[in-house]
Amino acid sequence: MARVDGSEQVFAGVVGTLQLLERGEVSAKELVESLLRRIERYDAELNAFRVVFAERALLEAEQADARRRAGESRPLLGLPVAVKEDIDVAGVVTTFGTRAATRPAAQDAEIVRRLREAGAIVIGKTNVPEICAVPWTESPTYGATRNPWNLDRTPGGSSGGSAAAVAAGLVPVALGSDGGGSIRFPAAYCHLFGLKGQRGRLPLAPNLDAYQGLSVNGVLTRTVADTALLYAVLADGNPDPGAEPLPPVDFVAAAQRKPDRLRIGFATNLPPTALVKLARANEEAVEEVVEQLRDLGHGVEEFQFPHGPLTPPLEFTLRFLRGVRDVAAGLDRPQLLERRIRTTVRVADLFGDRGLRWAREREAAYRQRFLRLFDRFDLLLTPVTPAPPPQIGHCEGRGWLYTLLFAGATVPFAAPFNVTGQPACAIPAGLDGDGVPRAVQLVAPPNREDLLLSVASSLEAERSWAQLRPPGF
Repeated sequence: MARVDGSEQVFAGVVGTLQLLERGEVSAKELVESLLRRIERYDAELNAFRVVFAERALLEAEQADARRRAGESRPLLGLPVAVKEDIDVAGVVTTFGTRAATRPAAQDAEIVRRLREAGAIVIGKTNVPEICAVPWTESPTYGATRNPWNLDRTPGGSSGGSAAAVAAGLVPVALGSDGGGSIRFPAAYCHLFGLKGQRGRLPLAPNLDAYQGLSVNGVLTRTVADTALLYAVLADGNPDPGAEPLPPVDFVAAAQRKPDRLRIGFATNLPPTALVKLARANEEAVEEVVEQLRDLGHGVEEFQFPHGPLTPPLEFTLRFLRGVRDVAAGLDRPQLLERRIRTTVRVADLFGDRGLRWAREREAAYRQRFLRLFDRFDLLLTPVTPAPPPQIGHCEGRGWLYTLLFAGATVPFAAPFNVTGQPACAIPAGLDGDGVPRAVQLVAPPNREDLLLSVASSLEAERSWAQLRPPGF
């Protein structure tokens, strides 16, 4: 069997890697071996992985090769994947980025079970900030994860380890989760495609109603086709207990389909506060994509994003604070949590159940405020974040309030759609003058991931963004 260089394998993405495996140009064992070498070479500096399952992954790769030789067919057979550290892998502590957790998970989370059933190989778990509470990936226990495009900057959070691993070619795909932008921010900062699907589309079990209903699971990949294939596999099953079934979506077909002429609204206005400013590079990314969409035949016009008086909105903030408290309450040694997280828990207690009920009861009215936009438009286009990725350690040694406000300055365009629950995605939009990735966000009506995949795929065909790789990797 011909040997293929490890970097070429993983930079081929999910679809390309599976094609290499199916054609016999590389075995699953060779693929895992090459990835383990890359992890050993690069991850000491990146710090993308919290733990790597080298021996187990090699054993599972040998089993995948044996299944393929026996004629067995599974959609992800032999594909290495990484799992975000807030998602359970059986026998491994789900640390949530803190030393306060000590008990190994009794079984795989449902999304991991579906990956394994489809033939995927879990190669390791990726770093997160403590309790996934900020949009950068740094913790006192596990250190700072670095952005492969610029090692002085964060890859974002809370799925920062997953994004760094995929962007640097350490794994073709990684699971993430998004409770306020935590897939979209890392995707934007690391030049990846990141889809926050419709709430309920992918399983959360056993962590049902994660972050008081704000969070969803998803994937970080290099291409739209890669994400579509993963969604086709992971959404194929019964919904979580208590969840209503959603209208089905043919994800793979959507990513291959040329979209009809759409009405697309774009907005770059920020909330009425001096705390958030839109960087020119991020504004230019939106302007350039607007012109590309017009060139593709879509009707595009500007609108005003319906920010409320606070950013993030109070409906989001109260649910997010309570979500942090929920995770902390389930840990074995919560007294070991970082000081600012302990403060977050105390603040959540101040609002109590009454504040939480108000926030959750407001969801329907809040959603309706945004859904009115879809009377005029088929899709919305905005920045993902107002600014490029911040420097590593920007909030190191800072107080709770400063950290909260700095985190809040990242989320004004992303967090609203965790409250509404509808699909949104981050799309690469080239590099700025410093070689740092830029991105835009597309938002669809409820249950219309197909529109996002179709339009994103047409933009990808114009830009060929997956061909760009971080220098030095």
